[in-house]
Amino acid sequence: MRAKTVLPAVAMTAVSMVLTLAVVVMWLGTAMPWQIALVVGIGIDGGWLATLAYERRLAAQGDHSHAVTAVGWSFGLVATGVLVAHALMVEEDPGAWLAVAWLPVAAKALWLVHGMWERTALTASALGAIRGIQQEARDEAAVARARLRAEAATEETRLTAVTQAGARVARVQAKTAATLSKAWSTLESAREGEDTGRALTSVTTRVTPDVTPRWELPVWGPTEAVPALALVPAPALTDAALDVLVDEIRHSETPALSYREMASRFRAAGHSASEVRLRDAWKRVVA
Repeated sequence: MRAKTVLPAVAMTAVSMVLTLAVVVMWLGTAMPWQIALVVGIGIDGGWLATLAYERRLAAQGDHSHAVTAVGWSFGLVATGVLVAHALMVEEDPGAWLAVAWLPVAAKALWLVHGMWERTALTASALGAIRGIQQEARDEAAVARARLRAEAATEETRLTAVTQAGARVARVQAKTAATLSKAWSTLESAREGEDTGRALTSVTTRVTPDVTPRWELPVWGPTEAVPALALVPAPALTDAALDVLVDEIRHSETPALSYREMASRFRAAGHSASEVRLRDAWKRVVA
């Protein structure tokens, strides 16, 4: 990269010095010996080259001098002025000389560009580190984009699955509700039928004589919670009271109830007694 900036500046400087020397010799050679004109031209080019070399030395040391820079630009402007004056005052067709009159100033500008490049140039290791950092940033950005795309695809799949499952549940619920509605309508029609009561009564008369059955459908709909009842522990029964209760329950039907039936009805009535005491009372009553 250094050669790309310094070589054009060197080439244009050399061309500008040759043109300046040639113009001075041709122009002043008609009014004075050509040797003197050659010394004048070499003086202009030498002063320009000396200030340029000194300026480059300061730049290599990391320093800068405004005075040296001003002198260098002055020599460049003098060379450009010589070329312009020669073109306008001597040549009949000044177009060709005016076309190259800007070369000294352009050469000075190229050296300025080269100096700016040197002040901002980085070493190969620094450039490698910068490239590594940039590549790492690009890799992290690519990984982040891939992770976001994967998460978005996963979330989309999950939402699709949940939606499909919800739709299946809704279809099953609707189908179940329709089936229950049809079954309920069938039961209601059977209950309201004219022959239903007589048919059910004829079936249950032999089992429960003198009892008119009532066939009511259960309530299908929202229910209300029943508040819990405060349970007050019942006092413990004495052996005599326990024997009386056992005997009453046992002989509440004919034939007398078995121990299992008696114990079930005893506890269903809300009485409390341990299994050992209840069995002892049963034995005493039976004996």
